[in-house]
Amino acid sequence: MFIGEYHHNIDDKGRLIIPSKFRSELGEQFIITRGLDKCIFIYSMSEWNNIINKLKSLPFTKKDARNFMRFFLSGATVCEFDKQGRISITSPLVHYANLNHECVIIGVNERLEIWAKESFDDFLTTNEEEFSEISEHLFDGEENA
Repeated sequence: MFIGEYHHNIDDKGRLIIPSKFRSELGEQFIITRGLDKCIFIYSMSEWNNIINKLKSLPFTKKDARNFMRFFLSGATVCEFDKQGRISITSPLVHYANLNHECVIIGVNERLEIWAKESFDDFLTTNEEEFSEISEHLFDGEENA
């Protein structure tokens, strides 16, 4: 499980240090792709395979399924760490997530997310008052289960 928040700068070549705690959990090779909310998702190969199996079950006749697969899979690439523990993020992904200097790398259970610091700060500020209400709705009825 990935948890935590770290801040690192992306360089001009699109390289970003990933904290060592996350590197060991990701393994030698992993997948990086467009995420939702203008961030980048990173998955271990085993978690990626789980997602692919779910996507395979979606009917290609459904427009939403086709559109999501195009969005999600077209940006995906196999990635590995260099000797300094950095990853190279492709320019389309850098552009998609507006990564220009300080990045926030967060653990979100089965994946990592990479955000531009400004975007992550906006996300927290915009949703701050809703988190309590959201948690109520998400966990409603659990005590009755």
